[in-house]
Amino acid sequence: MENTVLEKFHQGRQSLGTFSAIGSPLAVESLRYTGLDYVIVDTEHSPAGIESAAAQIAAAQGAGLTALARANEISRTAVLRLLDVGAQGVVVPCVETVEEVRELVRYAKFAPLGNRGFCPTRDGGWGHAAHAVSISGYMETSNRETLLLPQCETVGCLEHIEEITAMDGVDGIFVGPFDLSIALGHPGEFNAPVVHDAILRVQAACKRSGKLSIIFTGSAAASRQRFAEGFDSVTLGMDSLFYVEMYKNLVADVWGK
Repeated sequence: MENTVLEKFHQGRQSLGTFSAIGSPLAVESLRYTGLDYVIVDTEHSPAGIESAAAQIAAAQGAGLTALARANEISRTAVLRLLDVGAQGVVVPCVETVEEVRELVRYAKFAPLGNRGFCPTRDGGWGHAAHAVSISGYMETSNRETLLLPQCETVGCLEHIEEITAMDGVDGIFVGPFDLSIALGHPGEFNAPVVHDAILRVQAACKRSGKLSIIFTGSAAASRQRFAEGFDSVTLGMDSLFYVEMYKNLVADVWGK
């Protein structure tokens, strides 16, 4: 399955995705008709477990969308299981230190970059996909095309962002602007100088290291702004938020409010 996020990045093109928090494979599959490039299946801020994540990942890929996933913690199990069920990249929240990122590389990448555990699983067609016929070929392809994306949303990660983005095995950074703004003392104030400068610092660090820069936004206008600032990818909202907003507007329209 082609990783559209990675392909567009290599071509100098930007990509657009969204979060799946509702947990419905049908809701994910319906995104086939939206023009989005990818979906991030969220297991951090949603009740989704590994079986739900696996079903959503399969639905996304069946719909021609790249399927990424957000882990719920920095641990071998949280990262490995998402990769084994076919996630084409893993976003990992709450990163604070360089050592945590080194640990994530060990979990997410096969040797010689890391120490990911091997088993014929869904991401390699249970050993029958073209790239998985040989173990070495499978490992090389996975290391190259499966994205490890630490999430910059803490002061600790921000302070070490240049070192983190330069690390082998780190494919890019996902900026969590809400938690980052909270950590910097300006909750939700994305245009506060300290917050805006921090966001652009992450983007610049990614660019210098030739790594993907991805950021969450809540609106089309904010997405256009982030693309104009040079971000390679924008993750626009999440399905649960749009679901509520759409029905809220429809109800208001019915009652003329």
